[in-house]
Amino acid sequence: MARLISFDIDGTLWAGDPPGRITLEMVLRARELGYIIGSASDRPVPVQKGIWEKHGVVMDFTINKHRLDEVKAQFEAETYQHIGDTNMDEMYAVMHGFEYLDVAIHMEEPWMFLDGDEVS
Repeated sequence: MARLISFDIDGTLWAGDPPGRITLEMVLRARELGYIIGSASDRPVPVQKGIWEKHGVVMDFTINKHRLDEVKAQFEAETYQHIGDTNMDEMYAVMHGFEYLDVAIHMEEPWMFLDGDEVS
């Protein structure tokens, strides 16, 4: 069964304001590994979609993070994860049954390692 990862934008992704440590290559790697991928942010959905379209990335979902329950209802997955950088990211993830990954400290997901990277 598939795994699902939801990305916050600001403070989490390279395209955020402020920029975060998750690169476009990491997002694409998650897709290559078979993850269901999407973004869940405070940014309006059309703005989120614009980021992905600008970089040619097809997302499975784009939604506001307080609506993560709708993602869980729409997609069947083995695991549901949301990666972000704030207490609000964690609150909404946990509230909706997602595992919360803190971008500042979490480094162990397979999609986070690109060719040539070493696990520390």
